[in-house]
Amino acid sequence: MSGGSEGPAALLVDARGHVTWWSRAAEELLGRPGPEIAGRPAPEVLGTPLPGTAPGPATAVHRVRLRTGTGGTGGTGETGGSDDGFVDVDVVLLPGPDGGTWLLAGRWSTTARTGHPARAGAPARDADPDRTLARSLLNQRRLGVAEFDAELRMVRSNAALETLRPAGADTGAEWLYGLTDADGDRTVREILQQVASTGMPVVGADFRAVATGSDPVLSLACFPLEDEDGTRTGVAVVATEPAARLRAHHRLTDAYRRAFEIGESLDVVRAARDLVDLLVPALGDLACVDFPDDVLQGRDPGLGYPGHEASRPRRVAVKSADGTWPAALVQPGEPVPAPPAETVDSAVAVGGVIKVDAEAARAMFGHDPGLIARMLPEGTHSALGCPLYHRSRLFGYVLVWRTRTPEPFGDDETRLLQDLCDRTAMALDNAHRYTREHRTALVLQRSLLPPAVTESQAAETSGIYLPASGTLSVGGDWFDALPLSSMRIGLVVGDVIGHGLQATATMARLRTAVQTLADLDLPPDELLIHLDDLVQRMQAESEQPDAVGASCLFAVYDPVTRVCRMASAGHPAPAVLLPDGTADFVPVVPGPPLGVGDNPFEISEVTLKPGSVLALYTDGLVDYDHDITRGGEELLRNLRRFHGTDRSLEAMGHDLMAGHPHQERPADDVTLLLARTRAVADTDTAHWEYPVDPAAVYEARHDVNARLEAWGLDELMFSTELIVSELVTNAIRYAGGPIGLRLIRGRALVCEVSDPSNTQPRLRRALTTDEGGRGLFLIAQLASRWGCRYGARGKTIWAEQAVPPS
Repeated sequence: MSGGSEGPAALLVDARGHVTWWSRAAEELLGRPGPEIAGRPAPEVLGTPLPGTAPGPATAVHRVRLRTGTGGTGGTGETGGSDDGFVDVDVVLLPGPDGGTWLLAGRWSTTARTGHPARAGAPARDADPDRTLARSLLNQRRLGVAEFDAELRMVRSNAALETLRPAGADTGAEWLYGLTDADGDRTVREILQQVASTGMPVVGADFRAVATGSDPVLSLACFPLEDEDGTRTGVAVVATEPAARLRAHHRLTDAYRRAFEIGESLDVVRAARDLVDLLVPALGDLACVDFPDDVLQGRDPGLGYPGHEASRPRRVAVKSADGTWPAALVQPGEPVPAPPAETVDSAVAVGGVIKVDAEAARAMFGHDPGLIARMLPEGTHSALGCPLYHRSRLFGYVLVWRTRTPEPFGDDETRLLQDLCDRTAMALDNAHRYTREHRTALVLQRSLLPPAVTESQAAETSGIYLPASGTLSVGGDWFDALPLSSMRIGLVVGDVIGHGLQATATMARLRTAVQTLADLDLPPDELLIHLDDLVQRMQAESEQPDAVGASCLFAVYDPVTRVCRMASAGHPAPAVLLPDGTADFVPVVPGPPLGVGDNPFEISEVTLKPGSVLALYTDGLVDYDHDITRGGEELLRNLRRFHGTDRSLEAMGHDLMAGHPHQERPADDVTLLLARTRAVADTDTAHWEYPVDPAAVYEARHDVNARLEAWGLDELMFSTELIVSELVTNAIRYAGGPIGLRLIRGRALVCEVSDPSNTQPRLRRALTTDEGGRGLFLIAQLASRWGCRYGARGKTIWAEQAVPPS
């Protein structure tokens, strides 16, 4: 076989040495048509002299190099143009008619138009290029190839053609014969007959598995097979997937990949927007999502598939391929008109994707022009509708329209919408449950927190709580400002491990415990020890002990001494802004977090001038992308900005929060408690010390009356005289000396009696026959508050009375 046609390449040379004819195989071999070279000298045509004169009936085989292309002459081996090349052939010279010569070419090796002749003496190649091409075609993995004979019987095919066979189709050649073209007019067999009879190829024709209702499955190229004489011997077919089908396949694959992003934000409206962004243009030209008000307001949707009596939904998300949502349709935020009852009934019956054409869509809206204009885009060819249904609850409805694409939705696209809606409904259910829990925890936590702003004789305070955003639920951060005895104030801030209702419940227990322990006037280190014991008991009760724990800082500020005493259980040290503009952290020695146990807590003391601002916070405030040091420096820098300003604590707190880099979406709860300290003037306090002598009771009454008269509190003389008499008498009788007496004037009048005894005074109701036991009962009736606290040595019993307005 030569040059790609059956038979040898033959040339006829007359007696004068001119070429008079050559075969079609020679044309393919040398790249020149016969009429072009007729009558030209053979050496000029072949690029080399003939190997001797024409012999007799038989001759030897000669190896010669023939020139291909159209450039140049002569046998030097130089190419005459960019398309020239050389071919090495084995030729046989045979005698021809009229004394001429036949030149028959056999096998050859070629440099095939490269312009570089084969090496001299190199052996001829045995490979047949035509067979190589045929073998390569049959070995293609993405191209289906089949050969049919003149009777249109399949001679051979490759494995790739079998992979293109539609599911359920017959084996062999019958499945290919039965495919119809895109219009459903002709089958593949008819196309093959046409090519075999006319010799005209058919290229790029799409064929379907059935006449209507499915996408094209194959794109065919059919062309005739001819021998070297031009006789048609059969038909060859090359089959591929149609370009539109490949694009649709890639589009659907990409949609499935992006479906995993739906619902990541745990926000129902964001999930709806993610869904329409995915549906357009992957599935249609326009899409929308409608939610009932229950979903938008965080309530549980009703069980079951609601009928037309259910509340009308509201449009929450829309998307158009051209970027503009039609003004005639229902707009985002507007309620969706109620469809006819029979439409709802059919949707309930279907319970899945509804696929309709334009006429059926109009019929679903009762051919109501107004309703159609609001619900059906102009130029609609087909539409899909699917409910967002999960766990027997309807979360919404999805609609997709095709207005620019006339092809109806296929089965693959219907399944895709169903899968996307199922996934979105599950994401909405998760988001709804998260929102419900988050709202419950937030309401619970805010109900447990104290008033944001408080004011007392010791300090004014302002607290801010900012819950975490994103997938995290509300945490267990809390703050508190507790009024203590003798005009002191307790400041506490804590951070419970974890998030959610469990953390909020833990926070509630700890805050209650702190309030109870603070009422006992325990020092900060002892209070934290008791709190640590409570957390250890909570761990023992929990199924997950490692999930129970907290950090806490408790501080007590005394406006009389102006000393703030504090202790930390694994909590960040507070910052303080002094009146002179100095801002720094209080040197607190932190103990272990609550729940660790077996470790003492240390008390740190700092004297604060009136007007100092103390900032207690949780680590969420200073966590600048996990850089606590940078966050602490930024907090001090922001505090210094407020020096010399008359900003309120509430405004300062909001400014400090606004400086956080993730203020809009904090990764953790952020809690801040600001306290601006005050002081009781020295002229508003009085202190005396008495020996253990009954006469000291008289002296105490006299000193107190004189001081109250100097303060202008004559109205409180009688009650205060009785309180002092009872307390000093009890100290002389049961505790020993020395006995201390202190009066503090402020918004309340505080009377304190101190003694060296640690005996706990006990309130009881005395019998009519008892001679004593009525002192504390009398004090409880006269004072607005009273109590007992213990110090490093002895105890102090105190009583408060409201000071009349001036």
